[in-house]
Order: sequence, then structure tokens, then C-alpha cells
Amino acid sequence: MTGRIKIAVSGKSGCGNTTVSRMAAEELGLSFINFTFRSLAQERGLSLAEVLEKASADDFWDNEVDGRQVALARNAEGCVLGSRLAIWMLPEADLKVYLKARPETRARRIVRREGGSLEEVAAFTTERDRQDTERYLRIYGIDNNDYSFADLVIETDSLTPEEIVSRIVGAARQKVS
Repeated sequence: MTGRIKIAVSGKSGCGNTTVSRMAAEELGLSFINFTFRSLAQERGLSLAEVLEKASADDFWDNEVDGRQVALARNAEGCVLGSRLAIWMLPEADLKVYLKARPETRARRIVRREGGSLEEVAAFTTERDRQDTERYLRIYGIDNNDYSFADLVIETDSLTPEEIVSRIVGAARQKVS
């Protein structure tokens, strides 16, 4: 019954968007959609830092990523769209989930995933958050710090991915029952 549901999962870097979205999609038998700056960087043979630099000066990059992921989600029969702006960009989603974590938690997770020093990653992440918020407001009029309309807000600091997925899956099943 969950095959037609569309779930949007958002949160800042290091909150678990990709991991949790992928796991929830698998558990529910839905398509997983996660086209990001990182995806675009790989596609173009650029580093993430290079794409972020280009995005700070040219809206093409945001429009390309956001347009492609929303088109994929809208064309899917049922899906989990995991991205920073999913809950804003896919307003028709049946379930909108926002993941939160403290900056220190996010930085530690990013270091585990990508390596680097905690201090450098924390500084980079703080700056990226600032730039993202500024761009989203300028390009779309979206304040990514206002997720008050989300159906489900999950503090992820002390939860495992499995525990987060369990909450999302439970909420999705309630939506379709």
C-alpha cells in the first residue's frame, strides 16, 4: 500500500538524509532519489568544493540539481526524495520529514564519512550552512531554518539510522492506512 506514497526527507549535511532516505526507500519498496551537488560534481568531473564555489556565483547549479531531483520524484510512482530542500521543493509529498542534529554531531559524522580533521570539517560545514541558507533565500525565497510545516521532525543526535528509519516508516504507514 505504501508503493504510491511520496516521502520528502530534508536536513543539513551530516544529519543522515542520504543514509536514512535510502534505507527507508528500501524498507518501503520505493524508489530512492538523491541527486545532489555531490552527484553533479561527479557527473561533471569536478570536486564538491568546485561546484559549491560555482554555485555561489551562478544559480544554474542549484536550479539544475533541484530541477532534476524534483522531476525524478514527480515521475516516480512512489519514492523517497532525500535532499536539503526536499520538503520545500516537493510540496505534494505525502510525508515531509526534517532531520536535525547539533553542529558537532554533524561534523563528526562527516569526518567519519569523508575523512579530514574535525576542526576543518566543522568550519567548512558552518560556512556551507551559511552559504546554503543565503542561496536558498535568494533563489527560491526558502528559509531552510523554518521547517515548522514538516510532518515529522527527528532529532538524530542520539539515534541510529535504523531508529530514524523506523520512525519514518511508521509515519508513512500511518499516512496510507
